[in-house]
Amino acid sequence: MTTPATADLCDAHPDEVKVCQIALRSFGQVAAFSGPIHSLSVLDDNALVRTTLERPGRGHVLVVNGGGSMKRALVGDNLARLAIANGWAGLIVHGAIRDSAVINTLAVGIKAMGTCPLRADKDGIGEDDIPTSFGGVIFSPGHWLYADADGVILSPERLT
Repeated sequence: MTTPATADLCDAHPDEVKVCQIALRSFGQVAAFSGPIHSLSVLDDNALVRTTLERPGRGHVLVVNGGGSMKRALVGDNLARLAIANGWAGLIVHGAIRDSAVINTLAVGIKAMGTCPLRADKDGIGEDDIPTSFGGVIFSPGHWLYADADGVILSPERLT
């Protein structure tokens, strides 16, 4: 499936889309991706990220609200490989990733605030598949997310 350009979707559906107001960096070889949202809220702990990515993604986008913390990386190359193997459309990380040089060689799309070499805790603390917010928008499970070089937008329904 080709992801429509976020700018074109904003022009065609100005009353339906919400724009994430945080400039996220792109990682991986997939520049644009879209799909229904599956959300997590965690803080410096990625055990829940791993267990989620181990399940079939069915074309969903995993939104990881890490509270904007840059203290620990929530996704690395091993989790990026899990996302690819299990059919996730892409990842949005409101926080840090690591292993960015390796991730940039993989057929995955990840948008994140930046990088940190320190791995995350593994305590399993967090919330799964509930509405979460950052960047002035609410990421609701089942709503649609579109990401490309221009940014990240959300819609309650799939747009064309």
